[in-house]
Amino acid sequence: QVHLVESGGGLVQAGGSAELSCTVSGTIFAINAMGWYRQAPGKQRELVATVTSAGDRNYASSVKGRFSLSGDTSKKTIYLQMTNLIPEDTAVYYCDADIRITWGKSSNYWGQGTQVTVSS
Repeated sequence: QVHLVESGGGLVQAGGSAELSCTVSGTIFAINAMGWYRQAPGKQRELVATVTSAGDRNYASSVKGRFSLSGDTSKKTIYLQMTNLIPEDTAVYYCDADIRITWGKSSNYWGQGTQVTVSS
């Protein structure tokens, strides 16, 4: 079965850095896109950064210039390097993958989520 496993996160001081990772396991045909989303208490889940199988990257304006998504869908692993963290970055971060299980069948999968807390 398909699983997305996240690692990283924790408590970080404002201005500091952190890195998250996400790895897809299981039998799949291909990954169409992967990305990171986050959800703060009382707020909707929002896009942080995504990458397609073509290599196109998209960042939320609030993190542009501070966060960097690396990795490759073909390697089934992506990372999120976060620098110059601010308290507003505090949220549960979720890895997402649009996965093609076989021809004509794609499904969206989510990681378990990891807490990032930025203190001042």
